[in-house]
Amino acid sequence: MVRQKNENGSVNVSTSVYTDIAGTAASNCFGVKGMAARSVTDGVYHLLRKESMSKGVRVEFHEDDSISIDLHIIVDNGVNLTAVGNSIISEVRYVVNKCTDTEVRAVNVFIDSMMNG
Repeated sequence: MVRQKNENGSVNVSTSVYTDIAGTAASNCFGVKGMAARSVTDGVYHLLRKESMSKGVRVEFHEDDSISIDLHIIVDNGVNLTAVGNSIISEVRYVVNKCTDTEVRAVNVFIDSMMNG
C-alpha cells in the first residue's frame, strides 16, 4: 500500500487498485490476449477472465513510495514480442502514474504463452 500525505490528510492506495489498473492497461494493448496464471494442477498457463486478471499482476512496494510491477501475459500468435512488450511497459507505466500519481520504478513483462485467434 502507498500512502500519500498532504496538508488536508492522507490517501491510502491498496495493492488491488494497482493490480487492476496495470492489468487493464496491459490487456488493452495491441497483441495481448489477456493476463496469465499458472495452474497448480497441470503447470500450464491459462488465460484469466477479466474479473480475475489481477492474478496475473504482482506489485512490489519500495521504501521511496515507488512501485515495481510484474505482468504475466498471453499474446496473439505471430506478433512482434519486443514491440508488444515495449508497448505494454510504456502504457502501464503511463496509466498507473496518471491514475495514482505513484512513481513506477519498473514494469517487467513475462510473456507466458501465445494463442491463435
